[in-house]
Amino acid sequence: MLVLVINSGSSSLKYQVRDVAAGSVLTEGLIEKIGMGNGGGGDGEIEGPRDHSEALEQVDAAIHRELGELELGAVGHRVVHGGERFAEPVLIDNEITRAIERLNPLAPLHNPANVLGIRAITRKWPDMPQVAVFDTAFHRTLPEHAWRYAVPDELYTNHGIRRYGFHGTSHEYVTRRAAALLDLPVEEFDGVIAHLGNGASVTAIQGGCSVDTSMGFTPLEGLVMGTRSGDLDPSILVFLGRAGWTPEDIDTMLNRESGLKGLAGNNDMRSVVEASEAGDARAAMALAVTSYRLAKYIGGYHVAVGGAKALVFTAGIGENSHQFRGLVADRLAALGIELDAVLNGERSKEPRVISTAQSAIPVLVVPTDEEQAIAEATAAVVSSAG
Repeated sequence: MLVLVINSGSSSLKYQVRDVAAGSVLTEGLIEKIGMGNGGGGDGEIEGPRDHSEALEQVDAAIHRELGELELGAVGHRVVHGGERFAEPVLIDNEITRAIERLNPLAPLHNPANVLGIRAITRKWPDMPQVAVFDTAFHRTLPEHAWRYAVPDELYTNHGIRRYGFHGTSHEYVTRRAAALLDLPVEEFDGVIAHLGNGASVTAIQGGCSVDTSMGFTPLEGLVMGTRSGDLDPSILVFLGRAGWTPEDIDTMLNRESGLKGLAGNNDMRSVVEASEAGDARAAMALAVTSYRLAKYIGGYHVAVGGAKALVFTAGIGENSHQFRGLVADRLAALGIELDAVLNGERSKEPRVISTAQSAIPVLVVPTDEEQAIAEATAAVVSSAG
């Protein structure tokens, strides 16, 4: 089956056509500046399609240029927030679309855009099977003691305020790949997965299932990220509010001006590492704060799973920054974790072990592929429905 994987943003549409059986990308692209003008028509030279429907016409034209008359079998959508309702991928119909739309308040920057992509496909190809694959679904196995916040119960019952977790599609995919690398049935895999990119999260895996994760009600909680603060004392927000900061000011500061950017002035890990190696004290401190926060989570999740069988690094930083992996591993020496400097320094796109034979548990690097995971889930849902 050929699956068109769609990741819709408010002003962008990223797509891939995947051959699910071969695990290959046949074509891919990114349409940007959606809704930012007149599509190049009328007065003035304004870039970008008028809306997601017009963007989809560009996608359709690009697919036909690249692939000719090859027929798509289904469309898989990345949907950021599935709330409490969606614990697995689902075949989309009008009711499901409305249900996703009702979750907009929980992910106001993401779900509305995801719905725009779904509706655009529905208008263009009304008979095309569509599947929603949710970032939050893999974390629906969290036990209540892990997802509860210690706040009045009405905040949960009336407003849905609880820990949801994100990056679930990546964490699930990497869990399966890591178990296979260790020659373990996924049901016997207990480990800690660190998905480290501009957004970052770490997940405790027990029996192949998520039992705790660092992101919470939103993707802001947890680790230090590219521009997000991660954990901090909630009273800071009260303090800033009393000092005259608006909710919008606080939101911008925490989500767009903090993390590596706030500490080092740059949210690109490669640049921060280079600056640190050149003697920049701010960059060195940023790396210290970031690696320390992650090491604390890994230690806690080692306990949460009853003793991890592996530590796994994935995503852009996790896969490519041997320097940052080394900083984190150095902080985990008390757990008996030890990296092989040569293996850690090698660059490869294949899953691999980077720890020494003496390490208490293996440390793995497993490249993630969220689009392939979405394509596989989409094909499975459509096949079972048919």
